[in-house]
Amino acid sequence: MSHTLHRNSYRWTAPRPEGTGGWLAYAALALALGWTLQWSASGAQMSWGELANGMPQIGDFLSRSVPPDLSILPRLWAPALETIQIAIWGTLLSIVLALPLSFIAAGNLHGWHGLRRATRQFLNVVRSINELILALVFVSAVGLGPFPGVLALALHGMGMLGKFFAESIEEIDSGPLEALRSAGASQLQIIVFGVVPQAITAWIAVVLYRFEVNLRSATVLGMVGAGGLGFELVGSLKLFRYQETATCIIVITVMVIAADLVSNLLRQRVQGGRRH
Repeated sequence: MSHTLHRNSYRWTAPRPEGTGGWLAYAALALALGWTLQWSASGAQMSWGELANGMPQIGDFLSRSVPPDLSILPRLWAPALETIQIAIWGTLLSIVLALPLSFIAAGNLHGWHGLRRATRQFLNVVRSINELILALVFVSAVGLGPFPGVLALALHGMGMLGKFFAESIEEIDSGPLEALRSAGASQLQIIVFGVVPQAITAWIAVVLYRFEVNLRSATVLGMVGAGGLGFELVGSLKLFRYQETATCIIVITVMVIAADLVSNLLRQRVQGGRRH
């Protein structure tokens, strides 16, 4: 009996509206939600009928893509390795750029609130610009090839990692920081001996996830001339070689799945080591 009561005590119950005012609030919320969905559907020009009419074209594209042209696999090795290299260097540079900014953006390391807010807003602005737009800018600046893709991933990743690094710093235990300050430690010593040991495992998990994202993005950046498999993918589409397109998609999918598996394994190892 006590076990049943204990189990039922954790059962979640939906909040019930109290009186006429509660029901009116729920009705107003439902109307607002319905209007928002209708408004957004109108702006997005959603038409399930057009999708149904376009299904034969999608079927035609898929039929032309089968079977994949596996004879081009040797030609895809170099672009595939280039894509991995772009993701590695994009991730590495984003870490180098994000770390110093995250220390400034964290509110528990200093009292410069104006500088902290300005750094936060700067990271928000950088993070809001899509990698493709950044790649187009860097392609116009340094020319075609993988280098603009690296720069685009590094700049966008700086905004993302800077935000996550700063938030992880703000969540650490403040006790060791106060002890170091009372002992007369410098700001650099506080960061090295008080912040890094507590935040490093969270940072590693975020960096691994960011590498997965960069690998996916690197396969797309080639569409704007930033090298990698995306360049081969777009070339096959422009030449209507859909069987080669299918092969490119298969290689990209295998790469992303492999990166996801390796990243998950490493994250589990890191989290397991943190618990022990």
